[in-house]
Amino acid sequence: MKPILIAIGIIVAFTALVSTASMDAYGVPIFAACVALALFIQWAAFVPAYKQQTERYYDLMGSTSFILVTMLALVLADRYDARSIALSAMIIIWALRLGSFLVRRVHADGGDDRFETIKPNPKRFFLTWTLQGLWVSITAATVLATISADKTSPLTVYDLNAIAIWLIGFMIEVIADRQKRMHRASAGKEEFISTGLWAYSRHPNYFGEIMLWIGIALLALPALEGLAYLSLLSPVFVYLLLTRISGIPMLEKKADKKWGNRDDYQAYKKQTRLLVPLKR
Repeated sequence: MKPILIAIGIIVAFTALVSTASMDAYGVPIFAACVALALFIQWAAFVPAYKQQTERYYDLMGSTSFILVTMLALVLADRYDARSIALSAMIIIWALRLGSFLVRRVHADGGDDRFETIKPNPKRFFLTWTLQGLWVSITAATVLATISADKTSPLTVYDLNAIAIWLIGFMIEVIADRQKRMHRASAGKEEFISTGLWAYSRHPNYFGEIMLWIGIALLALPALEGLAYLSLLSPVFVYLLLTRISGIPMLEKKADKKWGNRDDYQAYKKQTRLLVPLKR
């Protein structure tokens, strides 16, 4: 129970601080309303997921949450300036692409083995859904803070740099995911991929993910003020999540267990960077 309370405490504290720079709708800070929706979706989805002992709703609810909280912010703020629309389009396009990719993958694979020992335990399973609410809230924070900010900031030519960073990161993620899926379809899960972008990075999809959130943060920056600057934690949170917690460490451990005794895999690790796709 303690980890659940800690996660909820982090969400509440973060939301309370960022909400000081948010416009209100019906007496409630718009930023806080969006975070509440993100949590409600996860907790509501947990009930049938636990009853059916399935994780197949998980990725779908995560991507859907990004879309719904963004749309809620736009409607409540009644703001449709160019910066807000651009940021909303970025997050919705990303969520639709990633969500559909993950849902197809979990159905094709028959499930996600990370959940096998978690699903039977209601507290642990509920924690994973709560953490997804935390992920949505902090990752989408820069977009939500910008849309709900008291001021607007017109787009300028300099914002093209942020848009370009997002676009490059998005394309890297899409291409890397597609290359890995095609590799699995032809070679199976028992062979590691070392071609395409994966010849330059062992996790190019994660590099693209981090890069696109940096682009979103840079595009949001001119519209932020006060404690809304805390929402810039978003790309830092994504970086730490993917490189220190649930992303790369888990996959590297799994790969070492599967292929660690193979000379070709050890050679691949030695000559290929962990994250940034550059040839050594």
